[in-house]
Amino acid sequence: MSPDIRPLELRPARPGDAEAVAGIWYQGWGDGHLGNVPDALVEARPRNSFDVRAAQRVMDTVVAVVGGQVAGFIMVAGDEVEQVYVDAPHRGTAVASALLSAAEERVATAGYRQAWLAVVAGNSRARRFYARQGWRDEGLFDHHAPGRDEPVLVPAHRYVKDLTDE
Repeated sequence: MSPDIRPLELRPARPGDAEAVAGIWYQGWGDGHLGNVPDALVEARPRNSFDVRAAQRVMDTVVAVVGGQVAGFIMVAGDEVEQVYVDAPHRGTAVASALLSAAEERVATAGYRQAWLAVVAGNSRARRFYARQGWRDEGLFDHHAPGRDEPVLVPAHRYVKDLTDE
């Protein structure tokens, strides 16, 4: 995919961004997770669940805007980069790298020396991206993803990145 030459703006999400965030999240989640996670997690993630979660997490979200449209987003909680998603037409451009850098900055500004994130084992595209961005794979672990009634154990890789030179 060729790079997008339009200006890229990163900014805190606004309530009006929730619909676009939910759409990108739902599509991207399916691309990276379907076939790679237990059926119980897929059942716990119907389309409307992304609408609800995107609206609830506006304050934790940074969006990338290209050409006046939300092109991707990140969500950070403490030292965890919880969500990194880019709309399909913007994959392969600078959007993902810019968003991940913003997530790292948020974690560092909150006082953490290391950031971490979970990637489902079968999502090789994401795993390659994080490795290219200087994140290291600390191996498999059982991620406890929120399910309908109880957490769903999802085999995932824990990626970490040191945020200081010390």
